[in-house]
Amino acid sequence: MSDEYPWRTGRSCVYRLHYHLVFVPKYRRDVFTESMLIRLDAVLRETCEQMQGELIEFNGEADHLHLLVICPPQKALSHFIGKLKGKSAYVIRKAFAQDIADKRWGSQFWSPSYCAVSCGGAPLDIVTQYITDQQRPTSEQGEQQSRRLRRR
Repeated sequence: MSDEYPWRTGRSCVYRLHYHLVFVPKYRRDVFTESMLIRLDAVLRETCEQMQGELIEFNGEADHLHLLVICPPQKALSHFIGKLKGKSAYVIRKAFAQDIADKRWGSQFWSPSYCAVSCGGAPLDIVTQYITDQQRPTSEQGEQQSRRLRRR
């Protein structure tokens, strides 16, 4: 991965966690317009920043949205997504009430489901091989280390 997306640090961790998220409105109806997507871009960026994350890329079609986000490891991804969907649904219902009135049932805007795919870093087969190739200590090395620790 390039330096375009640098490593981030938390209080007790170093991370680079990117997720490709896909959100769909309830019943996957054609809801979104260009003006809605512009407003959603701003709201989602702001919400990500409030949760110490980042919206790297955003786009959508009439019936779904794609987001590339960084979510800090201290936040559960499901909680992060819940905040994004909750805030964006509130703004859409408020700002575009007339446009979506006939495209939703009840108070729900988003489908409760979503797609989340981790991305970035090395391919899985490379990571698997890296883990497999680790130098496992022999029993004798482990015993020597235990003795050294006990002497301290």
